[in-house]
Amino acid sequence: MELVKPAIGLLFWMVLAFSTLLFLLAKFAWKPILQSLKEREDSIDGALETARKTKEEMAQLRSGHEKLMAEARADRDTILKEAREIKDQIIAEAKTKASSEANDIVARAKEEINTQKRAAMAEIQKQVATFSVEIAEKLIRHELSNDDKQKALIAGFLKDVNQN
Repeated sequence: MELVKPAIGLLFWMVLAFSTLLFLLAKFAWKPILQSLKEREDSIDGALETARKTKEEMAQLRSGHEKLMAEARADRDTILKEAREIKDQIIAEAKTKASSEANDIVARAKEEINTQKRAAMAEIQKQVATFSVEIAEKLIRHELSNDDKQKALIAGFLKDVNQN
C-alpha cells in the first residue's frame, strides 16, 4: 500500500528532486531549447518568406516570358507578312518584266518578218523583171528572126508614133 499512499518523507524527496531538476532544466536547458526552437521558427519563417518571394519572382518572370513570347510572335507575323508582300512584289515585277520582254521579242520578230518579207518581195520582183526581160527578148528574137516580120513590126511602131 505504500505505493498507492506514499510516505511524507518520500513525497518530500520527490518534490525536492523534481524542484531541483526543474531548476536545473530552467537554468541550463530551457533557454537553449527555447533559443533553438526560436531559431528554428525564424529559419522556417525565412524559408517561407524566401519561397513566397521566389514564387512572386517566378510569376513575374512567367509574365515577362509570356510578354516576350507575344512580342516574338507579333514580330514573326510581321516579318512573314513583309516577306509575303516582298515575294508578291517580286513575282509581279518578274511577270511585268517577262511580259515586256516577250512583247519586245514579238515586236522585233514582226519587224524582222516584215523586213524579210520586203526583201523577198523585192527579190521576187527582180526575178520576175529578169524573167520578163528574158521572155521578151526570146519572143522578140523569135519574132524578128525573119526580115518580113521585122519590117512589119517597124511599120507598126512608126504608125503608132505618127498617131501620137
